Amino acid sequence: MRVLVLGGTRFVGKVLVEHAISCGHHVTTFNRGRTGQDVSGAENLRGDRENEADLHELVHGREWDWVIDTSGYVPLIVGNAARLLSGRAGAYSFLSTVSVYPSWPGEPISEDSAVYECSPEMPGTAEDEANWTAAQYGAYKAGCERAVLDAFDGQVTILRPGVILGPQENVGRLTWWLRRIERGGKVLAPGDPGKPIQPIDVRDLAAFVLTCLKDGTAGTFNVVPPKNEATFGRMLSACVAETRSDAELVWVRDDFLASRGVRQWTEIPLWRTPAGTWAVDAGKAAAAGLRCRPIEETVRDTYAWLSRTEILSGYDRQSHHGISVDKEQALLEEWRSG
Repeated sequence: MRVLVLGGTRFVGKVLVEHAISCGHHVTTFNRGRTGQDVSGAENLRGDRENEADLHELVHGREWDWVIDTSGYVPLIVGNAARLLSGRAGAYSFLSTVSVYPSWPGEPISEDSAVYECSPEMPGTAEDEANWTAAQYGAYKAGCERAVLDAFDGQVTILRPGVILGPQENVGRLTWWLRRIERGGKVLAPGDPGKPIQPIDVRDLAAFVLTCLKDGTAGTFNVVPPKNEATFGRMLSACVAETRSDAELVWVRDDFLASRGVRQWTEIPLWRTPAGTWAVDAGKAAAAGLRCRPIEETVRDTYAWLSRTEILSGYDRQSHHGISVDKEQALLEEWRSG
């Protein structure tokens, strides 16, 4: 199949391009060429989706079977691209997020849960995204979904992944944990080791995107592993095993950390206490063909990739993740002293 990927140079987009090529598809990427690296074997076209002249140049004389949008953040911009591609492609897959649900992470969610209200004509630029609040990010993504549905005449699939981990991660979540545990010593581990988590491996997300396109599957899907498939303890234990360090996990209660003002989700990556954080219903995606590998495999392959990678592809919020050495040690000392 002829596949157009909007984006395609880092993490999710790059893995999608690599997977599509490995499946024998002819892949074209369209991006500004400012971040990440082009994938060998793809046709790489330069342009800015915020520039209508660039979009017109992209579609001039070209058609595709499938479009995969990995770089859509602003509804008006996303709608413009979807409108121009309508009639020039048969199917459009848009990568959204579970953040479109205002009740997440406060409570469990399914595809039937309410999403943010946001106009498909909402303007802005992708450069603004680094400064958005979580609510703004979710609302804009909800507006992008509506923009695609309104503008594209053909099969539309909306994919709402939760936390995405795996090789080429540039956000600083699992990669931070691996580097911290690699250093060894006593490691502050948050909450209950038996707490279920639902991160999706980027390769499983990529495979599901192509499965939906190949099978002609339209609709909206939460893309996370089944509930109770993995735990925080299994993830961190796998980090210890893969790094072969002398790290000792010291599990510290949620209420202790919260009372000391430790920032959830960022200062201790992937730690979050609201009840809905890891209670996302993905039964619909599983029925449509989503298959998820064990968390240990994600940890193993991420560490193997990290070990041979000299420079990580940058991400605006990467520096927000991780607790300082001094603060971690101070918290551990206070916890031990009781």
